[in-house]
Amino acid sequence: MMVNKWTKGLAALGLVSLPAMAEEAKLFPINSTIQSTTLSGYVSSSASLVLGKGGDAVFGRSFDGPTKQNGFNLDVVSVVLEKPLEDGQWSAGYRVQSWLGPDAGSLSSVSTASIVNGGKTSDFALKNAYVALRAPVGNGLDFKLGTWDTVVGYEVADSPNNPNYSRSWGFYLEPIIHTGALATYQVSKVLSLSGGVATRGDVNNINARSGTRGIWSYVGSIALTAPESAGFLKGATLYGGVVDAGIGTTTHAGNPVPSITPDNRNPLNLYVGGSIPTPLTGVSVGAAYDYRASYLFDGSYENALGGYLTWAATEKLKLNGRVEYASGSGTVPGSTSGAFGVPTTDLSGNTSDNVKLLGVTGTLDYSLWANAITRLEIRWDETLNGQRIMNDGYARSVISVGLNVIYKF
Repeated sequence: MMVNKWTKGLAALGLVSLPAMAEEAKLFPINSTIQSTTLSGYVSSSASLVLGKGGDAVFGRSFDGPTKQNGFNLDVVSVVLEKPLEDGQWSAGYRVQSWLGPDAGSLSSVSTASIVNGGKTSDFALKNAYVALRAPVGNGLDFKLGTWDTVVGYEVADSPNNPNYSRSWGFYLEPIIHTGALATYQVSKVLSLSGGVATRGDVNNINARSGTRGIWSYVGSIALTAPESAGFLKGATLYGGVVDAGIGTTTHAGNPVPSITPDNRNPLNLYVGGSIPTPLTGVSVGAAYDYRASYLFDGSYENALGGYLTWAATEKLKLNGRVEYASGSGTVPGSTSGAFGVPTTDLSGNTSDNVKLLGVTGTLDYSLWANAITRLEIRWDETLNGQRIMNDGYARSVISVGLNVIYKF
């Protein structure tokens, strides 16, 4: 029997009995499934400052919008319990990721049961909660059943995995999670395919419904990865994804989600993007294009194009840059806002039927402490249609400075 030094010390003092401990272990064996479960996560905090006259009005921002500007913030505490799948056999596992803190309210993954009972948002959210299954078909066919991450996007909801602290306008257009079933097959080391069906693909609410019975959301993706024989391009990726989230008029009694207004929209997300290493040591580039149709209203459009540059100057220092352009439809019927939540009329009375935005972001990422990410970021946003909508309507552009500190465990 293996006994650690602390147990030996207690036994030497007569406080515990080694034979008794052995018998107890026989009576209460450790479950092997629990042994294979991993615990991980992170804690994220930030501070932000908007420069210039005015307040904190910035638009098209996810998780770092007006409520986070000009002050210190707790962003989120993420806790993950996971049992990974095993290779080459019938295998089962799971993943549960919970968010605690203000970003959980922004995610707004409350279930439809909570909505029916008057719930809206809270400082707790389930970001992932699914059963994972693997069937030994060919190279292995994997399934996820439950709530899982969307299949589109260059950036992700978990900030530590992004090159910049603030999310892009492309990210703003994308759903974050889906509830349904997803199948993934690794055709080869180069090609991977995914496809699935969800109950509703344009919102993050768990168990949301599309209105009419029989209307589903469909998701799919294709990923290409350059092999080792590609030279300096080894590891380069090209990715495409689609989310078709049909919504039908409710025609049956007892609509389970009365707070979701039924309509005939057919929201569609299209995404293509990739990253490429370069011959320069530590330098890689990336690009992403997002398009969202009929989300604001039937026939509306929003799109965003982004370019990324990363330079790993040293083992600890990274410099990340992002340039993006976004445009979209004007006023939503019955509202004063348009694409990306931008007002279509500013304080001076200037109006525009379309939204046009330009943004440049620079992030200095330095790993001074073990397991910690520290990032200093400066971001410039400009409206290109002449409207003064930034800084509470005082300016056409806005500069914001952010500090982000994350501990990963």
